[in-house]
Amino acid sequence: MASIRPRKDRDGIVIGYQVQIQRKGYPPQTKTFRNKADAQAWATIIEAEMERGAWRDRSESESTTLDEALTRYAREIIPTKKSPRQESSMMRQWQARPIARMFLAAIRGRDLAAAVRDMEAEGKSSNTIRLHLALLSHLFNVARTEWGMEALTNPVELVRKPKLPRGRDRRLVGDEEERLLAACRAMNPELAAIVTIAIETAMRQGEIMGLTWDRVDLVRRTVTLEYTKNGEKRIVPLTIRAAQVFRDLPRNLDGRVWTYTSEGMRASYNKALAHAVINDMTFHDLRHEATSRLFEKGLNPMQVAAITGHKNMQMLKRYTHLKAEDLVKLIG
Repeated sequence: MASIRPRKDRDGIVIGYQVQIQRKGYPPQTKTFRNKADAQAWATIIEAEMERGAWRDRSESESTTLDEALTRYAREIIPTKKSPRQESSMMRQWQARPIARMFLAAIRGRDLAAAVRDMEAEGKSSNTIRLHLALLSHLFNVARTEWGMEALTNPVELVRKPKLPRGRDRRLVGDEEERLLAACRAMNPELAAIVTIAIETAMRQGEIMGLTWDRVDLVRRTVTLEYTKNGEKRIVPLTIRAAQVFRDLPRNLDGRVWTYTSEGMRASYNKALAHAVINDMTFHDLRHEATSRLFEKGLNPMQVAAITGHKNMQMLKRYTHLKAEDLVKLIG
């Protein structure tokens, strides 16, 4: 049975209550509370778990702050991720929040809900907030499965995630493609090449910018992507136009296809949009443009998915209206 003793200061004033639980087969448990009711409630829970054989040691999760856990996560887990820079940035943002000073075991769903409201007030998009929550969820799961904190619950599972907006359907219209490419060429011919490859192949920005020449086969007209967003290898066919873009490019000694960094390319792309007077056209919209063109060429969803790497066929449903429009033209 638990023993609860008052803790007093030098003047004999009670400042808390210490609980001690000793039970055969379990390590001694000791914890101090400010009031006796909390001490009794904790003792009841721990003894009941020991009685059922369901007790798990909470000491580490009750003495490790989120900030400390994030630091360990950065050291052990983030280097193994595909986007360590992005993960590190999100980690630092979590560490700057008040919740980082809380112990892992004390973090509840309402604490994360408050953090989500703060992020929304800061103007973060729904997808960005979901990525932040995904990082934290993975941290709690790692702590539970690999760091010996088996009793830890994952509070992220209790939080309502922000709803994602409907998929964008922005496409190049009128002479926007010509204006965009002209603006890109005026800044740097390599930028025009990158934009053309995006329009012709439907590859993601990260896939394009990470290309090396050993992955480009101009004889077979293919690009092999070993590491993709969905974790699977993908071979992307090249149109005649895309293959010619690669043939016209100079070869870099480091083996990389582009001299641009991802950040530098994105900054230059945004400047080119401004010079071309084109509004609301993200680089990712070029992937939507390319995917739409594949459907317009008559490819079926399975064929398109093999090229674009869409793992969930539901994501391609918003392109099927293009096929219906083609049918309308056919039946007259």
